[in-house]
Amino acid sequence: MPDPKIEKFKKVLQMDPNDETLWFGLGKAYMGDENWEEAVSALESCLKVKPTYSAAILALAQSLKHAGRPDQCRTVCTQGIDVATANGDLLVIKNLEELRDSLPQASSMP
Repeated sequence: MPDPKIEKFKKVLQMDPNDETLWFGLGKAYMGDENWEEAVSALESCLKVKPTYSAAILALAQSLKHAGRPDQCRTVCTQGIDVATANGDLLVIKNLEELRDSLPQASSMP
């Protein structure tokens, strides 16, 4: 059963689509439902509003991994580590590094 908060987030976002905390909440609610593609979409919208939102970057990377998109996840982790370093978010840095290191090696073309 879908998280009842999802519809509430969507309704409020119609009134204020530039609220990064609402986008983040929607993304986390989708993550809770294991609806990874919708989580990715909501978290990308969050980061369009506030590109330096470290927790949203981590959640996006986690969602991309679960959605089976390791190359995109790796890219978000790398960029996110730079943002989290600038923000001084040590826990986010640690989590992004662990997530990046857990990914399969990038596929390389000969």
